[in-house]
Amino acid sequence: MGSACIKVTKYFLFLFNLIFFILGAVILGFGVWILADKSSFISVLQTSSSSLRMGAYVFIGVGAVTMLMGFLGCIGAVNEVRCLLGLLKQEMGGIVTELIRDYNSSREDSLQDAWDYVQAQVKCCGWVSFYNWTHNAELMNRPEVTYPCSCEVKGEEDNSLSVRKGFCEAPGNRTQSGNHPEDWPVYQEGCMEKVQAWLQENLGIILGVGVGVAIIELLGMVLSICLCRHVHSEDYSKVPKY
Repeated sequence: MGSACIKVTKYFLFLFNLIFFILGAVILGFGVWILADKSSFISVLQTSSSSLRMGAYVFIGVGAVTMLMGFLGCIGAVNEVRCLLGLLKQEMGGIVTELIRDYNSSREDSLQDAWDYVQAQVKCCGWVSFYNWTHNAELMNRPEVTYPCSCEVKGEEDNSLSVRKGFCEAPGNRTQSGNHPEDWPVYQEGCMEKVQAWLQENLGIILGVGVGVAIIELLGMVLSICLCRHVHSEDYSKVPKY
């Protein structure tokens, strides 16, 4: 059952990226056509408006990038999504470790709030482990035992959705001086494996949303091309001359 699900997911991912590749080719071709066509009203517009030429270059750039993403995605799908998941995990790891290092308890930041929510709900701490927080200068310079509030171990009966932010001091008196991570009442497991497991479990939903967006974009491109062809077929002899 598991292997069959992986195969279906792989084929859906391949199809999704193939659609992206085709969509990129259409956008790229549309941009090239605007620049290369000298026998229609488009060429007249180019001479009077630099915005159209600039738009054509934008189409070419976006189309080329979309084709490249689709091509790499197809390769990743053929390799059973490991390449894409590995790349995503590496990119997320870099972002999260930098976020943890620069975390400031006195600053309002949406990314910090989002990571606090992840740690509290997934019941993990740090990226690889809770030791990632030892790279935060503000936290480690505290003289008392202080830890990330969102990492605090909760009891089984605590189902509260509220998330504590910033840094918290450990309750009770500590005889030793300094902030030692071994004394933190936090989850010791990092969030990396749990986030990767969540991605694998919800990959079908993610792909479904992505395919839906790609189909909508493709339909929009088809309608745009049809409208452009309709405008191209009109009689421009009626256009007033100045």
